[in-house]
Amino acid sequence: METYYGAAAIAGICVLVVLMGMMKQKGAGLIAAFALRCFAGAIGICVMNEVLKSLGIAASAGVSPVNLVAVGTLGISGFVLIYAILLYRLFGL
Repeated sequence: METYYGAAAIAGICVLVVLMGMMKQKGAGLIAAFALRCFAGAIGICVMNEVLKSLGIAASAGVSPVNLVAVGTLGISGFVLIYAILLYRLFGL
């Protein structure tokens, strides 16, 4: 299992290097920014899920294509939107 995580980390770093190279091109900046926001959002969702688990809250947002598109398109506000919807469904506010 550790080999899988190591290979995934290496692949992720390679993708980031390629995307940073693409950012130098004029038209690829939007695509690269979107991809980087998706990647950062996925990491943020995983970290926030672990924080919620450590606090004893039995709810977590999944890393799904819909969530990644929301974070990639909206950025930080998409991340907040995902967890606002999660809290709304959890506590019924």
